[in-house]
Amino acid sequence: MTETGSIKRAAAALAALLLLAACATDKQKNIDKPTELTKFTSTVTIEKAWSASAGSGKPKQRLGLAIATDGKTVYAAGNDGQVVALNAASGKKLWQTKTKLHFTGGPGVGEGLVVAGTGYGDIVALDAATGAQKWKTRVSSEVLAPAAIGGGVVLMRLVDGRVLALKATDGSEMWSAEQTTPMPKLSLRGTAKPVIVGDIALCGFDTGRVMALALKDGSTLWDVSVAPPSGKSEVDRLIDIDSAVKVVDSDVYAVTFQGKAALIHRDTGKVLWTRDVSSYAGLATDDDGVYVSSSTGALVKIGRRTGVELWKQEMLLHRRLSPPAVLGSLVAVADLEGYVHFFDAAEGQLAERVHVLGQRVTAAPLVIGDTLVLMDDDGRIVALRIATPAAKKS
Repeated sequence: MTETGSIKRAAAALAALLLLAACATDKQKNIDKPTELTKFTSTVTIEKAWSASAGSGKPKQRLGLAIATDGKTVYAAGNDGQVVALNAASGKKLWQTKTKLHFTGGPGVGEGLVVAGTGYGDIVALDAATGAQKWKTRVSSEVLAPAAIGGGVVLMRLVDGRVLALKATDGSEMWSAEQTTPMPKLSLRGTAKPVIVGDIALCGFDTGRVMALALKDGSTLWDVSVAPPSGKSEVDRLIDIDSAVKVVDSDVYAVTFQGKAALIHRDTGKVLWTRDVSSYAGLATDDDGVYVSSSTGALVKIGRRTGVELWKQEMLLHRRLSPPAVLGSLVAVADLEGYVHFFDAAEGQLAERVHVLGQRVTAAPLVIGDTLVLMDDDGRIVALRIATPAAKKS
């Protein structure tokens, strides 16, 4: 796809979002106002460990910028072209590189590299230890998701619908793959981050399907539908998978917008269960549950093995929740105003709420040991930890 084609697709995606907003009646608009936050009784204390910034830049469209980690270091990129590396324990800045690019997707980390991409298809790889540029290349489409890096491969999901594999050593193209199912005319603005597990690459698509590809050559291992599109209009038929699948042993979990969550067997592609739920933000897992931030603002827990809904928390309706993250016995989500809400994972009750960010959080939070790291849409980064149990308060 040419750069012009990529821009047209991005414009169509934005038009879809505008159309979604315009479809609401006055009554629906009133119903869809963000739920007001109410007083509650805290059962834990959350403390801020450190804070930092990934740079500035306020683009008009939603980006695919996120935070990434190798377990010891947190990496972040700003739309203004800045990439930073922070010590995960203290938040101390280890290095900062200023490029002349305007990043729209990334970073991804692995193989000693930090990789980010732009709306014009520029992809840059920096040395993870020093921030020095290792290589730079250009592809034919916009980048709106972090790369997955492993097995000598940098794996990119492009807006034109392709999964592209680049050599980690120099950025040269190895292979590209795309679905045989035609991409929809309209889609949400965003793409799912690919995932590498051993010699398999996994990724969700705007068609509501998940593909497994051989990492060495991009050949299709399986291609399954999580949920088919339904409805008469193009808006009704939006069925995007815009979040990364979660892989636990041989289990692959995925969720679609206006569709379903599903458990897929990693080796065979067999769908083991589905559950009606809509999400563009994504999901998280622990030993017994799958947690979904729904498109309405509900937080839902589904049994990992059964697909049965275990609880649904609706006190944050229409607050445009972030992807969830599991921190110990708590599940956390952030909202459109930068509040971070912690719920008891077993029962779903609100345990604590902290206001530590200034804007909405769309990037998936990271859990590094006992620390939760979040980045808001202005590039502000904060690390939180569970402290001692709190005395009851109202």
